[in-house]
Amino acid sequence: QVQLVESGGESVQAGGSLRLSCAASGPFFNLLSMGWFRQAPGKEREFVAAISWNGVYTSYADSVKGRFTISRDNAKKMVDLQMNSLRPEDTAKYYCAADREFYRDTASNDPNQYESWGQGTQVTVSS
Repeated sequence: QVQLVESGGESVQAGGSLRLSCAASGPFFNLLSMGWFRQAPGKEREFVAAISWNGVYTSYADSVKGRFTISRDNAKKMVDLQMNSLRPEDTAKYYCAADREFYRDTASNDPNQYESWGQGTQVTVSS
């Protein structure tokens, strides 16, 4: 399994920006699609953004389109999530995840298609 470590979460005022990073270790990271999910207290984990193994395809939840951007650097084994125009409803613990299959030519929003998960990083947005 790919081991993942998220970083960059902190408290920020509404309208501000944050950049989350996910550092991966182990072989074959460059063959796997990657995703970001988030979970607020008392709520189900929800999809945020995903990127295909080669970076060709990306997908976003409707709630973050135009505000968040996912990117990856396979040489550095990193996946980032740039978050702009943050809102209080973005408050959650954010998780990085790796696909369970190689070379999937989509950016899936289904958490069941992801096998490896990081420990999460907390983002708090105040109004």
